[in-house]
Amino acid sequence: MEYGTDERKGKVSVLTLQKMKKKGEKITVLTAYDALFASFIDEYMDVILVGDSLGMVVAGYETTIPVTLEQILMHTQYVRSGVNHAMLVADMPFLTYQISPEETLRNAGRLLKEGGAEAVKMEGGERIAESVRRCVETGIPVMGHLGLTPQSIHSFGGWQTRAKTTEEAQRLKEEALILQEAGIFSLVLEKVPSVLAQDVTNSLTIPTIGIGAGNKTDGQVLVTQDLLGMYEKFKPKFVRKYAGLASVIRSALKQYHDDVKSGNFPSEEESF
Repeated sequence: MEYGTDERKGKVSVLTLQKMKKKGEKITVLTAYDALFASFIDEYMDVILVGDSLGMVVAGYETTIPVTLEQILMHTQYVRSGVNHAMLVADMPFLTYQISPEETLRNAGRLLKEGGAEAVKMEGGERIAESVRRCVETGIPVMGHLGLTPQSIHSFGGWQTRAKTTEEAQRLKEEALILQEAGIFSLVLEKVPSVLAQDVTNSLTIPTIGIGAGNKTDGQVLVTQDLLGMYEKFKPKFVRKYAGLASVIRSALKQYHDDVKSGNFPSEEESF
């Protein structure tokens, strides 16, 4: 079976991603929250992320902060059913990894043991380093996340680009190295200047995954509903819409409504 335009076969793992960085092969990542979408995405992506973005695009929350471990766990179980090829990563929600390394390990372990994830993702730098180490030592791969970290949106005061000042950029570089030393296998860089993202990418031996961070990172991630043109409440500059499914869905629903109202559906051929 072919995946996209290449001929990779088998299961993507941490080792696969490391080899891709060394070869200069870009890593593709998208979000999924159910088995059906996961089965489509699995045909082409290297990594599938069960993101806490489900709080906004599935549950209708204003931010990702209200998302619970049980919600991520449930959606990870759903997505697991549709994945054969891609590496499956589950987001750790707010307050599931900030309290203590022991609690982080317990929660991360549930996402692997009960949810079927193969790795977890945590936001933050030095403050989570010990929790990262604890998980990695136990055999749980961890993906890091720096820059605009949505769980800290109230501290930032908005969705603006991060690390634009020299001081903040230097701190991000330092924290990227701290996280790598702690054992993360890859690092998401969200909404940071592209030059900074390139510098960080060149300084690390692990792959970087960009979102609003230019095209010099080792890979890219987007929310699937954004690129398909389904989620209309939030329209970041960094999202390229590859389809306009919102209008297609509305058109189909209206046609069904009209056909039922007029008696045009079901037809004789569609009846028993």
